[in-house]
Amino acid sequence: MKKLLFYIALFFSFSLFSQTETEPVAWDTELKKISDTEYDLIFKAQILRDWHLYSQFNPEDASLPIVISAAGENPKFKLIGKAKESKTYKEYSETWEKEEIFFKDKGTLTQRIELLDPNVKRIKVTLEGQVCKEVCLQVDETFFFYFNSTVPKESTVTTIDEKSKKLSNALKLNLKNKERLTESSEKAKTDFLAIFLLGFVGGFLALLTPCVFPMIPLTVSFFTKQSKNKAKGISNAILYGFFIVLIYVLLSLPFHLIDGLDPNILNNISTNVWLNIFFFAILVFFAFSFFGYYEITLPSSWGNKMDNASSVGGLIGIFFMALTLAIVSFSCTGPILGSLLAGSMNSTGDPAMKLSMGMTGFGLALALPFALFALFPGWLNSLPKSGGWLNTTKVVLGFLELAFAFKFLSNADLVEHWGLLKREVFVGIWIVLFIGLALYIFKRIKFPHDGPGKKLSFSRISFGILTVAFVIYLIPGVTKKPSWELSLLSGFPPPQFYSIYQQESDCPLGLNCYKDFEEGLAVAKKENKPILLDFTGWACVNCRKVEENVWSEPDIYQMLKDDYILISLYVDDRKKLPKEEQFIFLRQNGKTKDIETVGDKWATFQNINFHTASQPYYVQMTSDLEILTRAEQYTDRDTYFNWLKEGSNKFKAKAEK
Repeated sequence: MKKLLFYIALFFSFSLFSQTETEPVAWDTELKKISDTEYDLIFKAQILRDWHLYSQFNPEDASLPIVISAAGENPKFKLIGKAKESKTYKEYSETWEKEEIFFKDKGTLTQRIELLDPNVKRIKVTLEGQVCKEVCLQVDETFFFYFNSTVPKESTVTTIDEKSKKLSNALKLNLKNKERLTESSEKAKTDFLAIFLLGFVGGFLALLTPCVFPMIPLTVSFFTKQSKNKAKGISNAILYGFFIVLIYVLLSLPFHLIDGLDPNILNNISTNVWLNIFFFAILVFFAFSFFGYYEITLPSSWGNKMDNASSVGGLIGIFFMALTLAIVSFSCTGPILGSLLAGSMNSTGDPAMKLSMGMTGFGLALALPFALFALFPGWLNSLPKSGGWLNTTKVVLGFLELAFAFKFLSNADLVEHWGLLKREVFVGIWIVLFIGLALYIFKRIKFPHDGPGKKLSFSRISFGILTVAFVIYLIPGVTKKPSWELSLLSGFPPPQFYSIYQQESDCPLGLNCYKDFEEGLAVAKKENKPILLDFTGWACVNCRKVEENVWSEPDIYQMLKDDYILISLYVDDRKKLPKEEQFIFLRQNGKTKDIETVGDKWATFQNINFHTASQPYYVQMTSDLEILTRAEQYTDRDTYFNWLKEGSNKFKAKAEK
């Protein structure tokens, strides 16, 4: 069990590193000449008290050892053996059941290298490993060592070169009236409520699956019959429901550790190409399990252990009963939880908090029936009997999982500009999927767990008609000039300008926009117009909702077209910057960040100037960098219109002075 808990903690802390309790290792480096072609790279670590940094020679299947590597596509040097280490310590680990080797307080590694090109000006080295206390954090450092043309006998590391200093400084704005940005908005509360309700709906759907529904009367009967009196049975059932909610909330806590250390980390995760492809694959895998081709279950030994633990009695026994439910129902709840996790990770604002809200809603929907039926046991008689309708629910969820999966493949396609899932292609795939769902509802196709055909019920016919209506609603989305916009789905398909048909521009709604801040700033100065700075993302759902539902309103559209210079900066764009525009950004904590893509540049630009990593994020400012009003995020039409009018009026009043 200790190993299991350790692996869970390790998994969710894998991306974390920083100084103090969140960055327990501070590094210094030195370059020492040995001969004309050989040098020693010296890495000096200052380690926070009680933390252990693990040696290169730490045994396998234990804490991760330090690994020093030559970085880059074509390194101009090679490592000579492993690094020499200063004093290390040994201690038996009960978690790994073996003796570990580590540094404490401080440590030095001396890595000898051989230059393969005597004219090399700079080399790049990565150092990876693990530092542990109660939890383990990943060490993932990049170091640059510089040589001048004569290659000095001894040199220290230069943090960043002159080009990087210049380009780093160019990202920093001297904003005026910056305090206006922080005027509060109530919209975030609405977002949290929406994700809570989404989680609640997910939990309700999980209730209607074969893994959970039959357990309601069994569990309620157990509490009411096994307890000494009715009041005790009711209190135990309510406590059981509380523990169900608690378990699902606890599952979200590790993401707060990730989110709390780096404001961009969850944003980077959510727009990571390979992670989105992974989500696509896993949701397709979940969908086919719902179709009945295979079952997804956690190891049976986990369920057996929890079941045994539930017999202890008292609070602990009830807790383990709730945990047993979570484990044995995983084959039905897992796909829904996976969708909730993926959706939260791809949301704007505070993804970790939204995941907690969603998990709370999910757990509450699962828990409520157990408490309510314990309070009113007569209601049990009104429950429908288990049967084929439970399997139908699973298959319907399978189709929804499959449709949802293509959103993640679309995210990867958008940020990499592959052009595979243009808007019309995406909508076409959905049409095919929902035609398949309609055929299933009307029993024209069957899946492995479906029973013999019976007469269609009224509810099934009604749902089938709704599905056909939805297919009809989607059809205009594949045409060049649709009869109606898919406003109900805004934010889910790719943006309208990402089309197989020729578009007026690659900006939302055919507006004129600039995708480089300096270029847009120059135009604003020339035309004497205020700037609408739009921090957005290719994979940002709420960005598309604002563009398609708010910007499309005639009065707002006209203001954006005539009164503002629109600068749209895509923080998740994975397009590589030209070599001359790539640089190393030096953070305030002394660490560096490689700025290699368009998204790297604008995400850093947003973070250092506006201290946020959420999208959409809108700022009204003048060409001399004066903030006009508060920043705005995802909101409704009236709020956005009034916000634009406020900024426009302030700009006009300033111009008249």
